[in-house]
Amino acid sequence: MKAPITIASLQRMRNWQGPCRVVIDKVMPVVDGGLFAVKRVQGDTLNVRAHIFSDGHDTVRSVLQYRKSGERKWNEVAFRELPNDEWTVGVPFYEIGFHEYRVAAWVDYFVFWYEGFQKKLHEGQDMSVELLIGAKLLECSVKKAKGEDRKQLKGFWDTLRSENIPLGARIELACSQALYELACRYPDRSKETCSDVFSLLVERERAVNSSWYEFFPRSCSSVPGKHASFGDAEAWLPGIEKMGFNIVYLPPIHPIGQTFRKGKNNALEATSEDVGSPWAIGSEEGGHKSIHPQLGTFDDFDHFHKKVHELGMELALDIAFQCSPDHPYVKEHPQWFNWRPDGSVQYAENPPKKYQDILPFNFETEDWEALWKELKSVFDFWIDRGVKIFRVDNPHTKPLEFWHWCITSIKMEHPEVIFLAEAFTRPKRKYRLAKAGFTQGYTYFTWRNNARDMREYVEELAYSEVSDYFQPNFWPNTPDILHDDIVYGGRSCSIARLVMAATLSSSWGMYGPAFELIDREPFPGKEEYNNNEKYQLKDWDWDAPGNIKSIIARVNWIRGTNPALHRLKNIRFCGSNNSTLLAYVKYTDDYSNMVLVVVTFDYRNVQGGDIFLPLQDLGLSEDHYYRVEDMLPDNAGPDADCNYVWKGGRNYVELSPQKVAHVFRIVR
Repeated sequence: MKAPITIASLQRMRNWQGPCRVVIDKVMPVVDGGLFAVKRVQGDTLNVRAHIFSDGHDTVRSVLQYRKSGERKWNEVAFRELPNDEWTVGVPFYEIGFHEYRVAAWVDYFVFWYEGFQKKLHEGQDMSVELLIGAKLLECSVKKAKGEDRKQLKGFWDTLRSENIPLGARIELACSQALYELACRYPDRSKETCSDVFSLLVERERAVNSSWYEFFPRSCSSVPGKHASFGDAEAWLPGIEKMGFNIVYLPPIHPIGQTFRKGKNNALEATSEDVGSPWAIGSEEGGHKSIHPQLGTFDDFDHFHKKVHELGMELALDIAFQCSPDHPYVKEHPQWFNWRPDGSVQYAENPPKKYQDILPFNFETEDWEALWKELKSVFDFWIDRGVKIFRVDNPHTKPLEFWHWCITSIKMEHPEVIFLAEAFTRPKRKYRLAKAGFTQGYTYFTWRNNARDMREYVEELAYSEVSDYFQPNFWPNTPDILHDDIVYGGRSCSIARLVMAATLSSSWGMYGPAFELIDREPFPGKEEYNNNEKYQLKDWDWDAPGNIKSIIARVNWIRGTNPALHRLKNIRFCGSNNSTLLAYVKYTDDYSNMVLVVVTFDYRNVQGGDIFLPLQDLGLSEDHYYRVEDMLPDNAGPDADCNYVWKGGRNYVELSPQKVAHVFRIVR
């Protein structure tokens, strides 16, 4: 026989609130029931919706309560009621860091009485008893009020219950707006229902509005074949800034191991001249808190970092939690690694791929707490040197709970720090990394190679629940990824992919100078560069004919001067009668800035078609005339007509291999 449900057992149930009559059935947005934080950007509004109702016909009131994490006092703002027991409210947040919010709701007996009093009076009922009921309900407000409000409410209370005052005067007071408004300030919330407390992480603007330039500082020497230093790399910074990037991202800058060092193109045997992969971190010269001697000293690093900031950019470092066999950790903490029966240490594998020069950490070690703390201290070390942005290598191969603890701990103290997850993995793992705290994540942008697939993917990122915690970063290439589209599409494809990466998402990045120089020689049989810079020094001629530096600069200028491109969720796709064309608009809430982008996926032929704008979303109608100004004339020739007058939602555009994209500013 089952045990009966008792009051005590009910009280043990999660969030059971006894005789409180209001039900808060659903709160949105919430990530995994509140296990993880919802994310917003400084200055953005958190729009909260909730399903709130009660039994019977009594009046329900509700508020959103919010505060900075660690504070005791709640701030409150009232919800607005929508049809079907839904409620909504929006609150802007201006301070970065963790915040908390919850919904509180209660039956407001006084308001219910007040509204009913008017109806009963209209029906001609005897109101003497109703006045006494109102007076009793008003007593609670009197007790809660202070100062002049209490004095005035006390007077109202005395009047309503006094039989020495004419009935007409008492009724007139009971119907007054002054009584209603004052009583509503001090409701009886003794049987208030509260939702769970949910977490909100407010991040700085660059968390969602960023343009990344990745390059290898060791390849910046003016002498062919010579390993460059930070001083040599400094000379590249003005050129990067001129192209309009705001984040300079460096692959690992640490000492590189000698044991099993890889040669050119990932060859198993290296020569004495091979420089090895920067991701094979650690040697007798140090590990994750050291600098490769040929790059320079910490003073050289600080000088380079200072120059980055002087040019209005920020520095991002690559953090890869793996070791060369020569890393000091291997000798000092052998328990942090897996050892095989023959006494050799287990190197990294992803069969059939083998990474003999890299040792993964054993996160299941009995000494896991010390390992976690040490790895977090790597971030702490570079944060103390002023670095606030990190690209993290392969985070999906480390425990997700480690990242949740590590990133949350760091952001509690340094909410300005940004983490980019280099995770080309399955969607659920990618999104879980974002929930765990990663600010941005690499995406499947590279492999969306037709208009329909690209549209469906971006709509998932912008409109589904993942938009509450995942910020995509679109990259047309990386040192590991050279897609066939660029290999065979060449310059036209590179420009089209550049435009899409920079305008679809509000954060994008590229690996250079390979991208701007249209370096597109693939390694045979693989989707990566031949003579890969991961394993060798490269000599780059930044001014080589055919480069697209000026177009990159123009696209980044367009991003910087059009606020509509600073967000992702404001995107709306346009229909077209040509399936090779992708068209979309982005606009600010006040319509002061509206951008229309049209890109072709056919890089060899002329393609034209009608574009159908979502006029209602843009605050326009079929009767409106408006101007569209093409802000991307660079690859269209100096005599191109870049301004057009359109009317209504259906208009014709044409693109070609010489002009693969329009980026229009819509002017009313």
